[in-house]
Amino acid sequence: MKIETAEQGAPGRASEDRIRVTPNAVVVLDGVTSRTRPPDRNGGWYATKLADELVRLLDDAGPLTDLLARAIENLVAEHDLVPGDSPSSTASIVRWNDETIDALVLCDTPVVAFGQSTCVLEDTRLQDLRSQPDILAWKNKPDGWWVAEADPVAGHRAVTASWPRAEVAKVIALTDGVSCGVSEYGLFPWEDLAELPLGEVLDRIREAERADSEHRRWPRYKTHDDQAIVRITT
Repeated sequence: MKIETAEQGAPGRASEDRIRVTPNAVVVLDGVTSRTRPPDRNGGWYATKLADELVRLLDDAGPLTDLLARAIENLVAEHDLVPGDSPSSTASIVRWNDETIDALVLCDTPVVAFGQSTCVLEDTRLQDLRSQPDILAWKNKPDGWWVAEADPVAGHRAVTASWPRAEVAKVIALTDGVSCGVSEYGLFPWEDLAELPLGEVLDRIREAERADSEHRRWPRYKTHDDQAIVRITT
């Protein structure tokens, strides 16, 4: 496998996105800071801890949902995390062997596989509830949206897919600071992200955001987001 990565934080602050690469897997996380936690327990801290714990567990051949649930459970025990009062993180995992490529997505960090067709694995539950007046009230609830935080059940609420390795040419995993270039801004089709230099992808998104600094063309609560993308070529 050939692995390419690109990432950059939003201007003026450290990125809370995290990428990890192992011999047979990649992990891409987007940390989310809780409004009530101290600065040293921000989304970047949580994403770092979760990424490192996932890497430690990924030698296990079990289902990716089980691995994510165990990683969350271990962080809760080690750091006394409290549901609803902890930082959190989206998650995507891609793991492969000689026969298959397995993928997991929790919240808005999609995975896209390219072969004879393009297969987009995404978790749209947060987006589907954007019109709710208090979106946080729906976090990690049975009829709401799910994110890695302090409830291991979230690991089993992730969406998953598996593809025969021989049928996949490339796979990308990316945070919403990059996927917005496809799903919100319409700057590229997914297929362009399989071919373009990854740095160029990030730069073109930033350029488009700067040109819409007043958020009129693309309504959003911040001008720029952290960006992280991994491309795997089989």
